Amino acid sequence: MLSPAPAKVGRRAAILSRGPTPLLLLALLLVTSMLVALGIGSVTVPVRDVLDVVVRRAGWHTDASLLDDQIVWQLRMPRVLGAAAAGAGLAVAGTVLQSLTRNDLADPYLLGISGGASVGAVSVIVLGVGFAGLVSASMITLGAFAGAVAALVLVLALATGRSGALAPSRTVLAGVAVGQICAAFTSFVVIMSGDHDAARRVLSWTLGSLAGLRWHSTLFLVVVALLALLLILSFSSTLDAFAFGEAAAGSLGVSVGATRWTLLIGTALLTACLVAFTGAIGFVGLVVPHVVRLTCGPLHGRLLPLSALGGATLLVWSDTVARSLVDGQEIPIGVVTAVVGAPVFAWLLRRESRTA
Repeated sequence: MLSPAPAKVGRRAAILSRGPTPLLLLALLLVTSMLVALGIGSVTVPVRDVLDVVVRRAGWHTDASLLDDQIVWQLRMPRVLGAAAAGAGLAVAGTVLQSLTRNDLADPYLLGISGGASVGAVSVIVLGVGFAGLVSASMITLGAFAGAVAALVLVLALATGRSGALAPSRTVLAGVAVGQICAAFTSFVVIMSGDHDAARRVLSWTLGSLAGLRWHSTLFLVVVALLALLLILSFSSTLDAFAFGEAAAGSLGVSVGATRWTLLIGTALLTACLVAFTGAIGFVGLVVPHVVRLTCGPLHGRLLPLSALGGATLLVWSDTVARSLVDGQEIPIGVVTAVVGAPVFAWLLRRESRTA
């Protein structure tokens, strides 16, 4: 159950939640982070030159060189923009799931979606499942999405009671069970294949990577993340009601069953779209909503957009570290988010234990 914030945190959240200041600050931080990230890599591009490229692409004449344009706009911009979209989507999904289930440990992969996506991706990478006319990268994406949706259908079928109700506790348990089954299948297939190159590709995918993002996939992620945020924002008052429990939400006129079905399926499909292109990236949807909730309060009208901005910023920097920390080698982005997220989450748990 989501525990109430202590009085000191509540006062600070009340102060920070006044006016548009937090949104403006986080939006400015995200834009600044993206501009800096566009200049970081094997070839360093100064921020001023990055701005010249962006302004030139917007239609104004600048002195940006063709080389800078190729590096910043063609190579790095799809990846940085895709990281922001994926981070925002994961954080929004985590916020919704924590509110619906009233579970502090809820995150976008709680429903077994990442496990199902892994099964789909492994089926393509190791078993060679595919269709004629589709290149390998496209087939992996399609396979991951199909696996994620199949896992979602199985979880909902297992969690639905005879009356058609979808209880949070049953949904979580079904998600964990399906996730474990998918993980076992993935490990078995990789071990039995004996293909070391395939095993390496599977490991890279399951730990997350944005290396395969191009403009078409990035634009898809941006559209999906924006639409999801706008649609879920329309449920912000309903999610506020869920914070007081199902009985209270029902007494306020909320259709508990229909709302839970809609939001669970919606966040699951959002996660499936993200996972299909980025692989499984942990801790973003788990940690970011907690940090934002502690600093700016629990009202979803502000919590959702602030979480989206926070998740986007975190993933932009995580991907920048992943691709630039080691020369000539890329670290899986899931490793970076775990290194950042695990200590923060431990601190949050310690903080709450002191105020409990």
